[in-house]
Amino acid sequence: MTQNEEFKARLEEIERLADAIERQRSDLQETAAIDAGFPVKITGIEVDLSVDYLRTMKEEIPWVANGRPYGTVATIFAYDAPAVVLARLGGSALLTGNRLRFGVSSQTPRTAALLGEICKSFESIDPVIGLDNREFGKRCVKDKDIRVLFISGASAVGEIYRKQHRSFDKLFFAGPGGMPSAIVFEDADVHAAAGFIARRAFINGGQYCTTLKKVYIHSSLYETVREDILGHVKSMKVGDPFDPATDIGPIKVERTRKILENALENCRPARLISGSINGEMVYPLILETQGTRIPDLELFGPFLLLKPFDDSYKAVSELVQTRYGFLLAFFGLPSEHIKSLFHSNFGMVHDNPDFTFTPLRLPFGGKNASGWILERRGDDYVERDGAFLYSKELVSF
Repeated sequence: MTQNEEFKARLEEIERLADAIERQRSDLQETAAIDAGFPVKITGIEVDLSVDYLRTMKEEIPWVANGRPYGTVATIFAYDAPAVVLARLGGSALLTGNRLRFGVSSQTPRTAALLGEICKSFESIDPVIGLDNREFGKRCVKDKDIRVLFISGASAVGEIYRKQHRSFDKLFFAGPGGMPSAIVFEDADVHAAAGFIARRAFINGGQYCTTLKKVYIHSSLYETVREDILGHVKSMKVGDPFDPATDIGPIKVERTRKILENALENCRPARLISGSINGEMVYPLILETQGTRIPDLELFGPFLLLKPFDDSYKAVSELVQTRYGFLLAFFGLPSEHIKSLFHSNFGMVHDNPDFTFTPLRLPFGGKNASGWILERRGDDYVERDGAFLYSKELVSF
């Protein structure tokens, strides 16, 4: 079979996966709402993005042409956006000629069963459903067929697998996002910045690792941006996840609610200016602080801390002094030196962004405690950080 014929056959399988996910759109919405409280509105968009991504995988052939597959790639899906992860990693595995074996978060058992059903007819995709995540990870370490492993979670999880990295040719750790940040400089488009910040802080109840958690705003713009963000948030509906108008459903994962409660405690004396926690219903939490330093937290959920600044370089210095080099968005036209600092310290840097859902063909990943890659080079391993593109990483040359 020629390479062109091989890619044609792979694209047909990818199209079939897109069809299988699309057919289960309503069921994926239902299981996500029951398992985690995710609104059907949000899960529906995730599924549509995933299907579109798979149907455009031909765009990635130039990235992987003449590359050699590793063999079996394994991962554990987090409880958020499983259809998106299946599309990005499953599509990339199919395109590159690898196998994918995956487990699913124990927080979402109904979604896990449905993903198993979606993938059951694909020889190259092996869902492992109902197995404890730790046991799945242990089996991956022992299984010599698994050459590439993607792991996400808290910093301690990454260190556990780091000690066993020689079991793989590549080990990816997508660590905690910490508190993904935005900064609004004096020359920024105020309304564009505020709209993006509100969307990206509270989409899906802030339950993506890429959602914003803290924002530095130039003092000359602070009141305007603050009020604009609050206006956007007031228009968001919190409630029944099955209601098509709902933007934020109940936060059903207890661990996430506890993280939010701890964050409110740890961010004192910051002042809560909007939102509350009422059992599983968490209304968007917006805090503001003046002079106090923002703590370095591993944070998840609908939480946003605002801070005004006068000195751009002092604000930038605070932002880059973090253990978590995951994501930063900036608004305005900072100097090339400041841009360089951002790119040196964060895996993902968005320059005056204007989207609601992060485009799936953008690189993903962080630096420092927010992510690293250990890759075999002969008898040694090289550690890398920074954002990556899935399909590019699943072939060697």
